[in-house]
Amino acid sequence: MKTDKTLISDLLLILVTLLAAAGWIFSKEALQGIAPLSFLGIRFLLAGLLLSLFCLPLLRSLTAAQWRQAIAIGGLFAVALMIWVLGLFHCTHIGEGAFITSLGVVMVPVFAALFFKESPGFSTWIALPVAIIGLACLSLNKSLSGDGFHFEMGQWLFVVAALIFAVQFNLISKVVANIPAFALTAIQLTSVGLVSLLVSFFFEDWPPSISNLTWGWILASVVIASAARFLVQTFAQSMASASHAAVILILEPIWTTVAAAFWFSETMNGLQLLGCSLIFLALLINRWRAVQQFIKSMLK
Repeated sequence: MKTDKTLISDLLLILVTLLAAAGWIFSKEALQGIAPLSFLGIRFLLAGLLLSLFCLPLLRSLTAAQWRQAIAIGGLFAVALMIWVLGLFHCTHIGEGAFITSLGVVMVPVFAALFFKESPGFSTWIALPVAIIGLACLSLNKSLSGDGFHFEMGQWLFVVAALIFAVQFNLISKVVANIPAFALTAIQLTSVGLVSLLVSFFFEDWPPSISNLTWGWILASVVIASAARFLVQTFAQSMASASHAAVILILEPIWTTVAAAFWFSETMNGLQLLGCSLIFLALLINRWRAVQQFIKSMLK
C-alpha cells in the first residue's frame, strides 16, 4: 500500500507540473485579447474565491494575526506575479521564460541566508554559477546577430519575478508556516486578484468587449491552471515525501517548453538549449539531496 500511495502522489505531482505548463499556454493566449494585469486579476480572484469554497472551515478558524500574515504574503505574491505576467506579455519565447522563472528555486537558500541567517548547503554554491552561465547563454543568444550580451524586456522581468518568488517562498516557510497550506493558498490567490485589479484600474485600459475566445482562455486559466492545479498539488503533497515533491515539481519548465513547441511552434537554437539545460542542471544540483533520496526510493 505504501508503494501504491507513493506512486499515486508522484503521478498527481506530475499532473500538477503539466497543469502548470498548460497555464503558460492559456495565459499567453488570453493576453492576446486582454491587458496583462486585468487578466491576472480576473484569473486569480476567481481562482481564489473558488478555492475558498473548499476550505471555508479552515478560513474561519484563522486568527486575525494569521489573516494579516497571509494577506501580506499574498501582496508580495501579487507583485511577483504582476511582474511575471508582464514578462509573459513581452516575451518572445515561452519555454525560455519558464526556465528563467524556475531560477527562483536556486535563489531560495541564498535569501534564507540573507534574511534568516541560515547556511546554504554546498550544492547551492555549485548551482549558482551554473545557473548564471545558463542565463549568460540565453543573453548571448543575441550575439549571433552581433549584439553581444543582451536581455529582452521579458527576460529581465522573469528574472525579477524569480527573485521575488524566492523571497516569498522563504517567508511562507518561516513566517506563515503555522497557517494551513490550503487556506493560505486561497488567501494568496484572492489577494493577487484584488491587488492586480486595483493596479489595472489605474494603469490599464479595458477593451470595449472581451471575446468569447479570450473568456475561454481566462476560464481555462482559472479552473485548470489555478484552482485544479493547487487543489491537486495540496492533496498530492500531503501524500508525498518532500524529496519526491521537490524533484518532480522542477519538471514544469520542461513541460512548458514542450507545450510551447507544440502549440506555438517554438524552437530553440544551440545557445538557448545550452542555457536552458544549464539552468535545469542548476535546479538538480540545488536539490541534490532530494534527488538522491528520490533515486533511492525509486530503486527500492
